[in-house]
This record gives sequence, C-alpha cells and structure tokens, in this order.
Amino acid sequence: MSLAQLPFQSPDPLLALIGEIGRDPRREKIDLSVGVYRDEAGRTPVMKAVKQAERLLIEQQGSKSYLGPEGDEEFVARLAPILFGSRAPAHARGLQTPGGTGALRLAADLLALRTDSRRIWLALPAWPNHLPVLAAAGLDVRTFEPFDPFSQTLRIDAMWDVLEEARPGDAVLLQGCCHNPTGVDPSAEAWAALASFLAERRLLPLIDVAYQGFGDGLEQDALALRQIVAAVPEAIIAYSCNKNFGLYRDRVGAMFVVAETAAGADRAMSNARTIARTSYSMPPDHGAAAVRLILSDPALSALWEEELDAMRARLQAVRRAVARHGSAGPLRLDPIGRQKGMFSLLPLPPDSIERLKRDHAIYVAPNGRINLAGMPLAEVGRLVEALAGVRETATA
Repeated sequence: MSLAQLPFQSPDPLLALIGEIGRDPRREKIDLSVGVYRDEAGRTPVMKAVKQAERLLIEQQGSKSYLGPEGDEEFVARLAPILFGSRAPAHARGLQTPGGTGALRLAADLLALRTDSRRIWLALPAWPNHLPVLAAAGLDVRTFEPFDPFSQTLRIDAMWDVLEEARPGDAVLLQGCCHNPTGVDPSAEAWAALASFLAERRLLPLIDVAYQGFGDGLEQDALALRQIVAAVPEAIIAYSCNKNFGLYRDRVGAMFVVAETAAGADRAMSNARTIARTSYSMPPDHGAAAVRLILSDPALSALWEEELDAMRARLQAVRRAVARHGSAGPLRLDPIGRQKGMFSLLPLPPDSIERLKRDHAIYVAPNGRINLAGMPLAEVGRLVEALAGVRETATA
C-alpha cells in the first residue's frame, strides 16, 4: 500500500478556525473559539512569574542532557501538593508528560493494557479531543448525555441511570473542575455522591484537570478530586499546566496514578514509562523546568498565584457582565454567571454560528462553545446584541 492510498483525514474543525481567523482582515473580530486566556487588549501574555523563572533557567541550567521517559521528577514532586494538598495519597506516583493531552493519552494507553475491562464512560458534551484520544488507544468508549444545553443544567439523575450499567473495573472520565465545554460542574453534594458511587461500584476514575485555578481558586478547584481520590482504591489523573501557567506552546503536563498498594503503583508506573518511551521517548523540558522553579521559590510561587487570581477575576467579571443581560433574544444568558472556568456552551445552530462569523466577525467553536476567557469586557454588549440577532433570525 502506497502513502497515496491512505484515507484523507479532515482537519480538526476547531483548530482550522485559527487559520480562518488569522486571514480575516476585519479589525473588530472577536475570537471566542480556541481555549486560550486573553487580556483586555486581546493578548495572551507570558506570565511575569514564568518570565522570571525562564531568566533563572538560562542563568542556572548547566546541561540539556536527556531526562528520561519520566521527565523532570522534581517538577512532578512540586506539582503534587497543588493537586493533592499537603498530604498526598500513600501510593501516588507521577511522571511528566507533553501537556495534558499527552497525560490523557498515556492514561488511556495504560487503561488499555488491563485485562479485566477496556470500557470507559464519557459524559457528552466533552472536550472535542476526549473521544478521539480514548478511541485511538483502543478503549471501548460508552457515552451518555447528562447536560441540558437549553436549561444549562447538569442532570445528575441521568448520570446515575447510565452509570448503573457500569461493571466493576470500568473507568469513568471526569473533569475535575471548570468543565469544558459547558462550564457546569457538579455541586458539592453531587461530587460527594459520585465519590461514594465510584467506590461502591469499584469504578476507576480518570480525572482530567486542565483548568485548576480558573474556577474558584487553586485549593477550591482541587476539592472534588481530593474527595474522589480519598474514596476510591485507584485513580488516574491527567494534569495540564498549559492554562494556569500560560504555557500553551510548551506542552507541560503530568500523569499521576493512585493505587491501592505500593506494588500496584510501581507496576503502573513501570508500564507508563514503557509507553512513554515507545511513543514520545521523553517529554520536553523547558516549560516544566520553569514551573519547577516557580513552585520551588516562595516569591515566584506567590507572584504566579497573584497573576492567576487576576486572570480568574477578569474571567469572572466577563461572566457577570454577560449574565447581567439576562437574555439575548430567545437565548438565556443568566446561567453563564453561575458557571465556572473558561467556557460556556450555547445552544446555537450551525447557521447562527455562521452568521456570527459572517455578519459580526465573532468566531465561536462549531458546537456553540464560547471561550469567555478570550472575551474583552468592552465588547460584551456587542456580543449579546449579535447573539440576540442571530437567534431571533433562527427562530423566526
């Protein structure tokens, strides 16, 4: 078979928007598509703490020799308290990965090695890459839809109804905070009930943590994960530093496993290292080294948290501003003020999304997801007016 006989793969529709937006000459365009934080001027700045850490890295780094498949082990050790708190689980292990996506794929490949179950349950809508990554690893992905886009609510009873079918050993993918794309997280009571359910059924949670610090704060955003990890015998966590350290292009992440025994944790990590070695060999160093320096220096760590707090405050201000309008024609906007993180999912049909782009220079994801972290406060009124116009036309 020649290369010319390979089937053609369509580009990711969300990533394809990047090029389309770049070619749009209109000065008034608003990009609410790809999930990056932007300041009020529309820039994605390098955080001051990162800049300072990079300067230290240039001055202090004595070698660029190989690190190995596990990456920067001190980076992982410094990251663990951010995730688990001051007392990590007894049998927790971790390794550095190329971003949160690399951690997710490594976790999926690890789950695929198990002989008792290759099934994983995934609530939709999800991050668009969740399903392809899990399927590419050979997992048997079962989906369900507990989110109602019109009322902007999570139907917890629908989750229980579906997960009743899960067998012991099945995995369940959960987003630890700031759900992508809906912005709707379970309540504290629902998280507690879910932790008990997973433990009773001996289901294995794969917890994707990509936006810690963008919801209610670093500590608060980790509470659900810590509650689940404390309840279940085993868990896997895929962690991304790309958003909360602003290191998008440096691809900084980690995968952690929590096992019932030390032997189980060691076996899991031995397999994870082998998978890493045969796929990407070892992760890139620079971004993780910068994070390590930040988390090992109290002054830099405090500066980073201050910057992250400011980013979250701006994002929350945008949410409140959008929510104050109450509605955009037939579209309810007030729930946006109660949601968390970078994203909200609006029930916009394809023709409305196209009109937003064509008539208003406003770009949103093909599924109606809007990245509120990319929204200038000064443009909220124009966004709401445009949404009202395209929805009224769609329902006329």
